[in-house]
Amino acid sequence: MDDIYQINVAKTEFREAYNRGDVDQLLSVFGDENIVDMSEGGPSRYGMAAREGLREDAAELFAEFSVGLTVIIIEITVLGNTAYDYGWHEFTLRPKSGGETIRKRHRYFELWKKNSSGDWKISLFINNADVREELGGLTSHWFLSQEKSGNARTSTGSSKTASHAADKPKFPMSL
Repeated sequence: MDDIYQINVAKTEFREAYNRGDVDQLLSVFGDENIVDMSEGGPSRYGMAAREGLREDAAELFAEFSVGLTVIIIEITVLGNTAYDYGWHEFTLRPKSGGETIRKRHRYFELWKKNSSGDWKISLFINNADVREELGGLTSHWFLSQEKSGNARTSTGSSKTASHAADKPKFPMSL
């Protein structure tokens, strides 16, 4: 199987783990050890501390929200047994206790390593909140369903809603 295809399959598993709220499936996409998590809003974490931190953060997120994730991959580059990809993760968060839907869009970079079984696993994850582009007075569109429904707020604000500095939740690995 082609390496780029294998990474795309792993990214599908990543997306589906979020959409199902499955912590174990999400962690299965990451290496077992020697991983690095440099997610926005949290400390840099390394090795097993990164893995456990990702587990705790994902469990907390999935307990509080039903999550919808759309992955937008810009590029996947394979360099032997190492690869990287980057793009955007768009999250739709629906509070399980009721309340307003939150949408977040993060830029991400992932470094992948092929393990001894030939499986591609994330070894380094970096993300940060994306910022809408403006050109000639026009603002880029994210979450086209939001434009139609007008019933959700975004963490970066929009013409329909205010930005909230204390938006929850903290997003490890683009959570």
